[in-house]
Amino acid sequence: MIKSLRIRNLATIEDVDIRLEKGFTVLTGETGAGKSIIIDAIRLLMGDKGSPDLVRTGMKESSVEAVFDVSGRSLDRTGLPEPEGGELFVQRTVSEQGPGRAWIDGVLVPIRRLRELAPSFVDVYGQNDHIFLLHIDNHLAYLDEALEDPGLAAGTASAARELRGLLLEKRDLEARNKERGQRLDFVDFQVREIEGARLRPGEDTELLREREMLKNTERIAGLVDRALDLAYHREDSLLSLLGRLRSTLGELSDYDPAFGEFQRELEGASILLRDVSDSLVRFKDRRSEVPEDPEELEERLNAIEKLKRKYGATVEAVLDHLEGLRAEAASLSGGQDRLQELEAEVREKFERFTALAGRLGGARAAAAERLERLIEKEIAQLGMKKARFKIDLTSMRPVLDDPATFRDRGTEDAEFLLSPNPGEELRPLRRIASGGELSRMMLALKSVGRDREGPKTLIFDEIDSGIGGRTAGFLADKLQRLAARHQVLCITHLPQIASRAAHHLRVEKKMEKQRTFTGVSRLEREDRLIEIARLIAGARVTEASLQTAREMLDFAHGGPAS
Repeated sequence: MIKSLRIRNLATIEDVDIRLEKGFTVLTGETGAGKSIIIDAIRLLMGDKGSPDLVRTGMKESSVEAVFDVSGRSLDRTGLPEPEGGELFVQRTVSEQGPGRAWIDGVLVPIRRLRELAPSFVDVYGQNDHIFLLHIDNHLAYLDEALEDPGLAAGTASAARELRGLLLEKRDLEARNKERGQRLDFVDFQVREIEGARLRPGEDTELLREREMLKNTERIAGLVDRALDLAYHREDSLLSLLGRLRSTLGELSDYDPAFGEFQRELEGASILLRDVSDSLVRFKDRRSEVPEDPEELEERLNAIEKLKRKYGATVEAVLDHLEGLRAEAASLSGGQDRLQELEAEVREKFERFTALAGRLGGARAAAAERLERLIEKEIAQLGMKKARFKIDLTSMRPVLDDPATFRDRGTEDAEFLLSPNPGEELRPLRRIASGGELSRMMLALKSVGRDREGPKTLIFDEIDSGIGGRTAGFLADKLQRLAARHQVLCITHLPQIASRAAHHLRVEKKMEKQRTFTGVSRLEREDRLIEIARLIAGARVTEASLQTAREMLDFAHGGPAS
């Protein structure tokens, strides 16, 4: 509900701060006083388009701020701070240059964000505010709110989603199976091509190293011979010199034992030199025994590069791709088995969906009959005495080959039909009803509905147009009953409605220094008597009209205030 509303520099309003209460509140005032400006301000908070014409003359910007009590409501607060005390603070500005900006809890948001959030806690019903009735999808949703077993709709939606998923998987698998043979041949060809190459991890690196060695054969042979000469072959080789050094140190150790330790440590160096020499000899022998054929090496490298261009940047990547191809081949080979499994699952889920959808259709038909009687009774009390109302249910047969025909809503569509006057045929409500009739229809729907959505702020803008007398009393009764579950704000010109409200705000327009100012004041009992008397008698309030106003207030609220 709206806890407080502040409006600044909007049309004829300079600065108005309104505190709103739970229950039923009416706004009254002379025609043209500015009551509709307050509704326009709330519309701005709901994300309506802001026109520069709304900005008060001489000002650069208008602003509207409101604190909403949203405790107990689940709202999409993506990008917004955590709420404090279950409240939501919304601010909207309109400038001379355009639609202005919007904030939620101090965070700048796109204006469309207001349009997304507002329907969760505010509804406006005026002469041109019947979006609910104009969208046919809402008719079925309203009907489902009246079902004795609301779980039927949820169960049908769940069954539809499961069935659509299976049908889409089946369609995809069937499409793949049509190409299965061709794809399997292609996969097998790739597997044979890679397997035939007998690749080894790191093979390309080894071959590139071998190529480099072949290019430098003579230099490598010279380096090997030089190393062998230094380490082993020459009379003054490192190994020979090291042996003589060890022998000399052995003789010195007779005089100083420390040299014996050096002699033992040099044994390790001798072993290392012998290992180096052996490795050089083996390397030289290996290179001379089976010389690598450069042409074969290039052919192998070219074959590997070809595979790498087709299947991966490295030999390891090509081998990984091979494993993927083998897995795909296995999947393609086993696709027929999965298709048979899917066909059985589809039959099972189809039977479940049709059973649930059939039960849902029957429940909807029963709920539609019940609602038709209740709503006709409601609208008769609201001045549409001879009107007929019907909920037209049409059924669509789902097609097993078309997943889109298995809808979350089931197999029915619903549309509200109305015959406002005797002798007229029933026609779609959204096409023929006037603004006033639509407003009263919305009130009737709200009165009859179960309101599972929870408390909201319901704003009725002059829905009493064209009615009076006993019908006005019925209308006031409906609004009062709605106010037991919701916060109800109503702009009215009828004393029957004004007297039934728990809270009364008067909107007045004044002229000061050649400027127009619209103000809002809260009326207590004595001021309410005068205002209701004005609604009864017009500008000339008489003692008789005051007495009538007093009787109406006493009747509505159980006697005079003490």
